[in-house]
Amino acid sequence: MHGSTWMVAAVLLAGSLASSSVRGAGPTSAGASAVSGDTAAAMSLEQAVSIAASVTPAVQVAALRTTGAEARRGQARAALLPTFSGSAFTLERTYSLKATGISFPRLPGLSFPDLIGPVNQVDARLRAAQPLFDAASWLRLRSAGLGVGVSRAEAGASAETAAQSAALTYVRASRAAAVVSARAADLELARQLASLAEDQVRAGTAARIDVIRARTQEAAARGALLVAQNQAARATIDLARALGLDPATRFVLSDTLSTTLGSSAAPAGTDAALALALAQRPELAAERSRFARAGAEQRAIQAERLPRLDFSADYGLSGAHSSDALATRTVMLAASMPIFDGLRREGRAAEQRAVARESEVRERDLRQQVAAEVLGAVLDVSSGLEQESVAMERLRLAEEELAQARERFASGVAGNIEVIGAQSSLLRGRDALIDARTAAAVARIALARAAGVARTVR
Repeated sequence: MHGSTWMVAAVLLAGSLASSSVRGAGPTSAGASAVSGDTAAAMSLEQAVSIAASVTPAVQVAALRTTGAEARRGQARAALLPTFSGSAFTLERTYSLKATGISFPRLPGLSFPDLIGPVNQVDARLRAAQPLFDAASWLRLRSAGLGVGVSRAEAGASAETAAQSAALTYVRASRAAAVVSARAADLELARQLASLAEDQVRAGTAARIDVIRARTQEAAARGALLVAQNQAARATIDLARALGLDPATRFVLSDTLSTTLGSSAAPAGTDAALALALAQRPELAAERSRFARAGAEQRAIQAERLPRLDFSADYGLSGAHSSDALATRTVMLAASMPIFDGLRREGRAAEQRAVARESEVRERDLRQQVAAEVLGAVLDVSSGLEQESVAMERLRLAEEELAQARERFASGVAGNIEVIGAQSSLLRGRDALIDARTAAAVARIALARAAGVARTVR
């Protein structure tokens, strides 16, 4: 996360919101007061994605799982490292000859005690041990390292999912702000048309019903604006949750619903996007690591049949009392080799072979799924761009239709039925453009996720 993102995250998490203005014009500025109030922190799509991929609960949990996997690798490494220990004791003990099974014949005038002792012993000792050859432990260490790779890939997948979720939520919030802007423009237009109708009535070129129709449209536009403002406010709550922040956090969206919203490092071409996805998708990396780990586990089980060589030594003082204790030592080189364990190793090896085959099947299916996601996302991006072009043309025609209808009504050659119809066409044209830009942004985000670069969405 770069410095500016850390700063924004700190501001949002601390709840200390600085006063900020919206960058640029358009739908965001119209919805700022409804969404954020007077004080808010600016939030871009890039910053939202970076925060979500770093501090959301799912990402933090995945990072903790990676830490656990690294700890397990450390445990596996311990089997190959030397061990040191120390002990010290003082002992006083009595022995029963009968309990040991030793008995003496009873002779006249001669008796043997049944209890011997007490016997004193003092011992203080240092011990060291070092495996010299243990192929199974080496292979288990490799398996544990591959397990860390699995956890890291899963953490990457969690970050990608969190980034995609935050980006989609940001786009929905941008759409809500754009709708607020559109409804505000509709209300302003309705007021202008109502004023025009009143002027026409005073001039005697229009009937009173034209004013009533215009005021009805104004009331409808006012109600639609209230609904849009409520939806925009709820969208900021959803965005705060997607970022792992307090739902009461307020911020202003600094990126508008533009033609480039949702862009990323994902290439536009199908072949390039698919090649990037096969190289970048963390889910595929996780399956490859799972397959390799199952193979390492299987080889480690098979290596248990090999001889094991260990070296150990101890040195210390031993005697009946500490004053007369003597230095003693033990040095041992031991070799051991299992012969038969009731076929447990064979069963464990078969289990790991099944795990490896399962991972192969999942990876093959995942590759096909990734290919399908990339192809579908590329088609959606292309379709979204075409829909956006059509929507812009539709909006242009609706604006031209409204201008002509307004001119005809002002000239007194037509009633405001034409104006109201043109006004409705303009409203639908604005909504169509908002929907088309939203669909295009969502498609770009889907392509980024399919290619495994959702964290580069901006």
